[in-house]
Amino acid sequence: MALVAGLVVAMTPLLVPSASAAQTLTWTADGDITRYKSAPTTATAGETTIVWENSEATGNTLGMPHTLTFDTTTEGYNHDVDLNVLASPFDATDGRHTATVTLTPGKYRYFCTIPGHSTMVGELVVTSGDNEDTTAPAVSGAVTGTRDAAGAYVGSATVTVTATDAGTGVAGVEYQVDDTSWQAYGNPVVVSAVGDHSVQFRATDRAGNVSAVGSVSFTVVEATDEDTTPPVTDATVALVPGRATVTVTATDADSGVATIEYQLDGGAWTVYTAPVVVTAAGPHMLHYRATDVAGNIAAEKMASFTVVEPPAPDTTPPVTNATVASGTDRATVTVTATDADSGVAKIEYQLDAGAWTAYTAPVVVTAVGDHTLGYRAADKAGNVAAVKTVTFTVAGSGTDQCPGSDTRATVIIDGDDTGVVNADTGNGCTINDLIAERAVYRTHAAFVRHVETVTAGLVAAGTLTSRQAGTIVRTAARSGIGA
Repeated sequence: MALVAGLVVAMTPLLVPSASAAQTLTWTADGDITRYKSAPTTATAGETTIVWENSEATGNTLGMPHTLTFDTTTEGYNHDVDLNVLASPFDATDGRHTATVTLTPGKYRYFCTIPGHSTMVGELVVTSGDNEDTTAPAVSGAVTGTRDAAGAYVGSATVTVTATDAGTGVAGVEYQVDDTSWQAYGNPVVVSAVGDHSVQFRATDRAGNVSAVGSVSFTVVEATDEDTTPPVTDATVALVPGRATVTVTATDADSGVATIEYQLDGGAWTVYTAPVVVTAAGPHMLHYRATDVAGNIAAEKMASFTVVEPPAPDTTPPVTNATVASGTDRATVTVTATDADSGVAKIEYQLDAGAWTAYTAPVVVTAVGDHTLGYRAADKAGNVAAVKTVTFTVAGSGTDQCPGSDTRATVIIDGDDTGVVNADTGNGCTINDLIAERAVYRTHAAFVRHVETVTAGLVAAGTLTSRQAGTIVRTAARSGIGA
């Protein structure tokens, strides 16, 4: 909108003063380009006559033009009065202009639009003509300053009071320290006396409403020697395939650590609260720093590391093999297993359909006859190799050390059948032959110990399993032999 000497009203028609206007508001200016000479601060909503005079009568003897412009864009103000008036002592109305507008409750901002007049600005608070302002201002206080680990303020504390009023506006704010005396609040209050303190505050609006008293309490402690030493920082990196975990630490012997921050691969600085886990494959850089309570900031440090791709899942079972070495009256079976991925976890074997047993050393078999040994292995990923078997024959030496051998099918002690196969243990002797239940024993306990010795040797030779040996010993203990 072009400015011309005279009155320009956008969206609100230019009117001469109306007899029905509820109120008249007058603005004046003189030769000063830094402020309006006079301006209203409050008004009542409704039809209003605006008087704008920049004339010799108001003190402008220099012929300096000024505008009265209502703000229609700034957030927080009413925008329903679009008024832009240029007045000069030498214009057609000698610098006096009038307009009739309708004001609504709220706040208007006005200013001069001529370059160099930027400080000529003000606010007009408009209240409802029907409702009296009975609401007191809202007032609050905040305490700032350097605090120690216990929360006390070191050296001094600063109290800032804020008051707002949506009605007629805030007229004044007061405060008092430790119930001394009320005084006008202008700037933040600094309290430096050592000890416990309470600062009270209240506010009054232009309608005379007074807020309830608010307060903040705090403690001021004496400042010690100034802390000028930044925290000491360090970082450790734990690497496993597919993941890196970075732990950052900071210590400060003076004022204490306030914050730790880190920056990963040039990203934003982030507050460190827990170890940083990085899973993206490739090289990485983690910068870190710390700040103490006194504001000292440690120099940035960096931890560099590389995350490698995790290995492919192991789905291949171990490779197994067995070899048999035969000798007089015995055979020795050696089982091997290899796994190129997760590694071998265990090897097991099964002799002549017996129980599966952990393989820890070559298996020695002395029982004469044909035998079958099954074997298998599992890796650390849980893959189990298929069962393989190896067959072999143990040939006797030709000397029968137990003529008239007890050849019953199972081991029987004192008529009690154990169900264990009465195998040939070599040299023509069966398990029953070695137990020798018909021999003479001094006591029953001596017989049981004899059976324990025999079965232990047969387990070591691979003829019996531990479970079968336990069954035979328990049967001997139940018998009456040697009693």
